Amino acid sequence: MKREALLDAAESVLFEQGTQALTLSAVADRAGVSKGGLLYHFSTKEALVRAMVARVIEEFDDLIASHDDGTPGSYTRAYVEATFEILTGEARAYRRWSAITAAAADPEQAEPLNEAMRRWHAPDPAGGPDPGNAAVVRLAAEGLWEVVSHDPGLYDAEQLRALRQRLLELLER
Repeated sequence: MKREALLDAAESVLFEQGTQALTLSAVADRAGVSKGGLLYHFSTKEALVRAMVARVIEEFDDLIASHDDGTPGSYTRAYVEATFEILTGEARAYRRWSAITAAAADPEQAEPLNEAMRRWHAPDPAGGPDPGNAAVVRLAAEGLWEVVSHDPGLYDAEQLRALRQRLLELLER
């Protein structure tokens, strides 16, 4: 079994059953492998959580990069686009993020995510018209993500589209 499939199984356990249910045995069962097969890739639950955190950080970094053209203000626009791509995507990946964030609650496990947050919320590397607006927009997108992760039905597709547009408009001021 491949490492990615094991991470997928762990994310499913987390999302469906919560952090208390995330055990190596539960992940092995979900993945249809022996516990030994799982231990070959992840020697501890902590190693498994670290790998899940690393994967979601890498995926979000890649998503931002796919929208960032390097022009002034483009990083924050890319951050908004990446956030809404996740919020409105078929898989509703933000739920996965919420579960993984909860699993990485201890300070050592959370440090890679904290480091990513410091990068994601630093001033736009290419600058932009108003660094304050850029910071507010990224924080608003982050807050929206948090709210939607707790109540996925709070905003419909049209409301999310309007919120995305409004955040992008704020960057033009």
